[in-house]
Amino acid sequence: MKASVFVGASVDGFIARPDGGLDWLPESREPHGYDEFIASVDTILIGRKTFDAMKRMGNDAKSSKSITNIVLSRTLRPEDYPRVRIESDAERLVAELRAQPGKDIAIFGGGELFRSLLAAGLVDRVEMSLIPVLLGGGIPMLPPPAGRTRLKLRGQRVYEKTGTIGLEYDILR
Repeated sequence: MKASVFVGASVDGFIARPDGGLDWLPESREPHGYDEFIASVDTILIGRKTFDAMKRMGNDAKSSKSITNIVLSRTLRPEDYPRVRIESDAERLVAELRAQPGKDIAIFGGGELFRSLLAAGLVDRVEMSLIPVLLGGGIPMLPPPAGRTRLKLRGQRVYEKTGTIGLEYDILR
């Protein structure tokens, strides 16, 4: 079982505007690899800030029959969100999930969750859609402080309609 990050990022490395805005992402119906990626997972880890953004957009992060959504937070109280699984220890959780049978784990938590799991050696793959826009600032894909991590290219695709480039990397240990 692998833990993978799937992210849309601007060419200058941001996953959102400084205010968390995502209005710069293309609205094209052209596939960007997301459907294939999501078919390979049965668990999605969501960071608290991403969960807050999802709530603002009307998404309560409720799990489906085929995918369990888990919000990682040290501040949210599970009793305040009875329809959402909330966990506080991401490293323990990923280790437990890896010990169980099932599909892969998706990390949609944003930069801070990605950074903490990467530092713990718990991320296996990075899949990203490089969006042809320069934001000039915002929330970075990997916020500092973060150590250097070597990647090995698995594949790439160009999506002609939007100019988006899909990149897939394995993390080298």
